Amino acid sequence: MLALFEYAPLILFFILYKTMDIFWATSVLIGASVLQIAYYFFIEKKVATKHWVLFGLAVGLGSLTILFQDEQFIKWKATVVYAGFATILLVSRYLFQKNLMAKMLGSILASANDSEQKIEIPEPLWDRINLFWSLFLYLIAAVNIYVAYAFSLDFWVNFKVFGITAATFVGLIITIFMLYQYLPDDDEEQKTE
Repeated sequence: MLALFEYAPLILFFILYKTMDIFWATSVLIGASVLQIAYYFFIEKKVATKHWVLFGLAVGLGSLTILFQDEQFIKWKATVVYAGFATILLVSRYLFQKNLMAKMLGSILASANDSEQKIEIPEPLWDRINLFWSLFLYLIAAVNIYVAYAFSLDFWVNFKVFGITAATFVGLIITIFMLYQYLPDDDEEQKTE
């Protein structure tokens, strides 16, 4: 349910684009982003930085798209988001010595671990995963801007909704393979019981 809520602005954007046009879709994207922030602020009592960034870009670039009646602004949103997150991963790791991928994935692995076995991932692997995601996100950003200018608006919308989502899942699968040997083995858990 949470994933559906996270993707609601994108889903609504796609539906409105297919039934109306890019400007209606962008207006709904802005409205859905406002509602999403309101939900996090008033119900969850906390808005993650990621959501503020996405909200700011949706409102900023979306408003420019509507104001100037030019879809080029909204096409840049994905590129700015992905390149920005890639840069944050690199800067946090190499300037501030904080591996955000280790922090994020480590907490997910710890909460998903049903066994009493502690999951220990070597630091060099966390560094490779952080670098992989940085490069992967830069690649998505570059491909998005290429598709935005080399193909039709319709093709770009389909790529944004389906292509980038599929690419993200591919990145997650690669990450799982990178971590797989360090995850608890179900057979080992059963032997210790």
